[in-house]
Amino acid sequence: MSLNLEQYVSEFSAQNINGEHLLQLDGSKLKALGMTSSQDRTIIKRKLKEMKASLEKARKAQEKMEKQREKLRRKEQEQLQRRSKKIDKCSSDATEGTNEQ
Repeated sequence: MSLNLEQYVSEFSAQNINGEHLLQLDGSKLKALGMTSSQDRTIIKRKLKEMKASLEKARKAQEKMEKQREKLRRKEQEQLQRRSKKIDKCSSDATEGTNEQ
């Protein structure tokens, strides 16, 4: 409807075309859905291409964020392990000092 192609809404609805299905449509499938105008198909295909690019960009951004979170988690884990080793060493040194006295 935002593309001023509301004449196809009823057919798309009747065929249960949702967002996921919409992204899978190509020119021949659009034609089979009753979109006889090549201009209308071009408009839809251009918009679908934009949507796919946008989805891919969002997916890559999400992956990047997940990698950054994982890197941060690993770094925090390493810091905890170093602290734990340092505490163990200090405890061991203190125990040895007490035993010597």
